[in-house]
Amino acid sequence: MRFTIQQIAQSLGAEAAGDLELTVARASEPGDATADDLALAMSPKYADELGTGSAQAAIVWSGADWKALGLKAAIFAARPRMAMAGVTVMMDAGQGERQGIHPSAVVDPSAQIGENVSIGPLSVIGANAMIGDGSVIGPHCFVGMDARLGANAHLREMVSIGARATIGDRFRAQPGARIGSDGFSFVTPEVSGVENARKSMGDTGDAKAQSWLRIHSLGAVEIGDDVEIGANSTIDNGTIRNTVIGSGTKLDNLVHVGHNSRIGRDCLLCGQVGLSGSVNIGNNTVLGGQVGVADNLFVGDGVVAAGATKILSNVPAGRVMMGYPAVKMETHTDIYKAQRRLPRILRDVDALKKAVSKLTSSD
Repeated sequence: MRFTIQQIAQSLGAEAAGDLELTVARASEPGDATADDLALAMSPKYADELGTGSAQAAIVWSGADWKALGLKAAIFAARPRMAMAGVTVMMDAGQGERQGIHPSAVVDPSAQIGENVSIGPLSVIGANAMIGDGSVIGPHCFVGMDARLGANAHLREMVSIGARATIGDRFRAQPGARIGSDGFSFVTPEVSGVENARKSMGDTGDAKAQSWLRIHSLGAVEIGDDVEIGANSTIDNGTIRNTVIGSGTKLDNLVHVGHNSRIGRDCLLCGQVGLSGSVNIGNNTVLGGQVGVADNLFVGDGVVAAGATKILSNVPAGRVMMGYPAVKMETHTDIYKAQRRLPRILRDVDALKKAVSKLTSSD
């Protein structure tokens, strides 16, 4: 499918100049662009790359001299990444799903399937499950008993949603996402070494070796509207109450949300974030890649945790955290600077010791 520059500009609510009837078929990086591509050159640093490609049209930065850049048409982006979001929505060819239920899908007779729903090959829809209007269930997916999926959901291939999960509208799950697995909850008949170590901060005491007994998950998973779950991410059921993910929250690939955890609205959890059980995350919080949060902690609204931060205590709203254990970012920066100075300080201390030693011996 081809798009005119005018169509794209109108879709983005952006200004455009030049030949507005010029058509493009794809988006491209400036250096790789052909005459059929729309080059994404939304910063002056891409000006030289435009010269190495052969794009006739591009999205450029505000105030760019598009004629001097050799273009026939240009769209001006006041906010580049917002423009990229709009372009990718227009040009996304999707996964080629077809409307209707594939003959190889297994749909329980008691399931309620909305209008204009696509269910792909070898997918399974359980008893009393509800699939909202306009939803797409990709191949090899599973939607469990009594699960509720809102309108316009999109499950990519091999997504599984466990029994009793409740999910809002416009949900999107990437391949291999697992929602509603049992929580990692076990107990020993008598006090264990782990319990003693946590209580004493280091001593396992006289606890004997014991086998672990399962605590079953009676809760489910509750997800709001406009939530996205990345590939191979896992969300555990709650033990008694539900595990909850608020509307607008986005999880990257390989994120784990432990049982009973509650995540607020419009949060971002980047790749390999791990939440232990019963963690409460506020609204508009961002956890960078590989952030870990210990169990039964609270992380307030608007917190930002840099990549690989390990949160071992409650974090007040609005803090920017970094390091292991997590501290305020400015504190971590001071600690890091001090660490880099340590070798020089130790050399200086050693020299001072030698000097003092010589003075003492001369006396």
